[in-house]
Amino acid sequence: MKHDTIVNQPVIDADRFVLRPLRRSDQGLIEMYAGDEQVARNTTSIPHPLPPGSVEAFITRSQAEDRLEDVWVMDGTADNGAEVMGIIGLKRVDVGKVEVGYWVAPAFWNTGLASEAVRAMIAANPMGSDTLYASVFQDNPASARVLTNCGFQYLGDAESFSVARDATVPTWTYSLKLD
Repeated sequence: MKHDTIVNQPVIDADRFVLRPLRRSDQGLIEMYAGDEQVARNTTSIPHPLPPGSVEAFITRSQAEDRLEDVWVMDGTADNGAEVMGIIGLKRVDVGKVEVGYWVAPAFWNTGLASEAVRAMIAANPMGSDTLYASVFQDNPASARVLTNCGFQYLGDAESFSVARDATVPTWTYSLKLD
């Protein structure tokens, strides 16, 4: 049995949950939610169908000392919620610049969970960033609303490859300057 690695990431408080580093015990719930085609199709990196071992590898990468991305689980257990409601990550793209990525389990869609997670991440600014970036697929306006509701400004159109769709998909790109 593999044990959890202690990851140098803060636990970040939100109103209805905490953002905490991934644990090995999260694997089953992440597999269940990330294996949902609707979730995978709204990300660039989650394949569908989800190959065996992919979530275990994701957790291992997320716990590595030389990781490029810090990843947190939206954990509602302290408020009698679900242990895994979604994932949010910050990927280092340059000095002081990070890209925000997130997904929420379908059971929690349209509940404000993603907005709450992004706001908590902005307030905590765990990497001491001066600028946050994010992009969303143009056929996912709910994620675009999350970003604009959290103060992100539209930068322009682009394209990103979606593994689940096996296609390049038009995106909207956003940024947020932090004080």
